[in-house]
Amino acid sequence: MKQLRIDFPQKEFFVKTFGGDVYVVGGAVRDRVLYPKRASDRDVDLLVTGRSYEEIAARLAKRGKCDTVGKSFAVVKFTRAGRTFDIAAPRRDRKQDASAHGHKNFAIQSGPGVTLEEDLGRRDFTCNSIAVRLKDGAVIDPHGGLRAIAERRIAMTSPASFSDDPLRVLRAARFSSVHSFAIDKAIHAKARKVPLDELSAERVADELFRLLLESPQPSLGLREYHSLTVLDKLFPELAALALTIQDALFHPERDEQGHHSVWAHTLITVDVAARLARQHGLDEPRTLALLLAALLHDCGKAGTTAWEFKRGRMTVTSPFHDSRGVQIAAGVLDRLRVDTRQGLPLRRIVLKLIQQHHRIYELYRNRGEITFKAIARAVKDMDNEDPLLVLLDFADRRSREPRPLAFRGLDAIARWFMGQKEKHRISQETMRPLILGRDLLALGVAPGRQMGLLLKRLYEQQLDGVFRTRRQGLALFRRERRQKPPAATP
Repeated sequence: MKQLRIDFPQKEFFVKTFGGDVYVVGGAVRDRVLYPKRASDRDVDLLVTGRSYEEIAARLAKRGKCDTVGKSFAVVKFTRAGRTFDIAAPRRDRKQDASAHGHKNFAIQSGPGVTLEEDLGRRDFTCNSIAVRLKDGAVIDPHGGLRAIAERRIAMTSPASFSDDPLRVLRAARFSSVHSFAIDKAIHAKARKVPLDELSAERVADELFRLLLESPQPSLGLREYHSLTVLDKLFPELAALALTIQDALFHPERDEQGHHSVWAHTLITVDVAARLARQHGLDEPRTLALLLAALLHDCGKAGTTAWEFKRGRMTVTSPFHDSRGVQIAAGVLDRLRVDTRQGLPLRRIVLKLIQQHHRIYELYRNRGEITFKAIARAVKDMDNEDPLLVLLDFADRRSREPRPLAFRGLDAIARWFMGQKEKHRISQETMRPLILGRDLLALGVAPGRQMGLLLKRLYEQQLDGVFRTRRQGLALFRRERRQKPPAATP
C-alpha cells in the first residue's frame, strides 16, 4: 500500500483521540501530492470512520471548542490552540428529487454505516477522492486519483452523480486553471446538459472570484467556462464577446482559431492584470477589483461594434463601448450581489475602472496640453484608486503585444502619468478638501444646502489649481464674498 506523510499542528492529538480511524481527505491530499514542498498545512479536512457525528462531537468537545454549524452535513468545526478544523463522519448523499439539481436536494446519511470508500465515491473529481490514514500515512485511492494527478487530468469520480451538484462544472474550470490540469472530454459532454440556473449568486460569485484570485493564469479557467457552456448559461454578456470581432490592425491578438475577437483580447488582458497584481503586491480586494474590471472592461463592445470608413479604410469600431460597458457590468455585478469586499467598495471601483479605462492613454496622447487640473481630476474621479486605473490601462494595451506576458515593469505611458502626479504633488493626502464646513461656520456661513454648494464649489476650484493651501482658499472665499453683489430687494 502506498504511503504519504502529512504533518500539521495537532496531528498527534487527532491520532491519540481517534487512533487509526482518522483520515486526511480531499484537497489537502491532492496538494501534498502536487506541491510537496509548498503545500499549506492550514486547510486540512479530516474524516473519522466508525463513529456517528454525535460521537465525534462529544469526544472533541472535551478537548476544544466545537461548532455544530455544519451538522446537517455531518461536519464538526473544531477549534483547538487557535486552529479550526473541519472533521466529518463518512456520509452518502441520496438525491430526493431526480428533476432538481440544487445542492440542497439531498438526503444525507452518515455515521458508522457508511464506509470510507462510499464517502470518497460521492466526491467530485478523482484527484479529490483520496484519503490518507493519519496514523501511518496509508493511502486509500479507490478511484485512481493519484494517477489522475500524475497525468494532470480532471476526471469525474462518479459520472452517474456528477451533475447532482451543478457547481462541479465551475469547479472543474477552477481546478484546471489553478493546477494547469486538462479536463476530461467526458466532463465537457456532461456539462452541456447540466443546468446552472439553480446555483445561488453567492456560490457562482465565490467560484469566479477564486478562479480569478488563485490562478496564475486565469484565462485557462475562463476558456473552460466557454467550452463548458458556463458563459452561455451564466454570463451571456461575456459569451457575446466571443462572437464580436475587433479591428485586426489595432488588435492583432487572436484566439486559437485565429479570430480577432473581443473575448481573445479580454483573456489576455486578464492574464496581464493578474501578473501586474502580483508584481505590485495588491491586496486581495484590489486584486479582485482589477481582475473583474479586466474581465468586464470591453463587455460593451458586443452591442456597439460596427464597420466604419475611417482613415481611408473600412475599420471595426466600438463607439461609446465604455459607457455601455458600465451598464452591462453593473447588471453582472448586481446579479452576483457584488458590493463591498473587506471594506473596499468593490462594485463602485470596478464600474469606475470600466468607465475610465481609456483615460490614462487619452491623457498621454494629449500630454502637451495636460495641466495639474486634468491629472487631479483623473485622480479624484477614481476616488484615489487611480493606481488600479494605471494597471488596467497598461493591461489593456499590453494585450496587443506579440508576447503580452513578457514584461518586467510598466511602460512609458504609465510612468508618465505617475510622474505627472509626482510633479504636481498629487496624492490621497493632498486631494482631501482643504476647506471644511467648520471653516465656513467661522466665517458666518449657516449650515445647510447653501453651505454644501459653497464647499463643493471651493473643492472644484481646489482641483482646478486655483488655490493650493487652506489659507489661499479662505482668502479667495473672502474676496469673492466681498465682490458678490448684494441681493436685490423687492
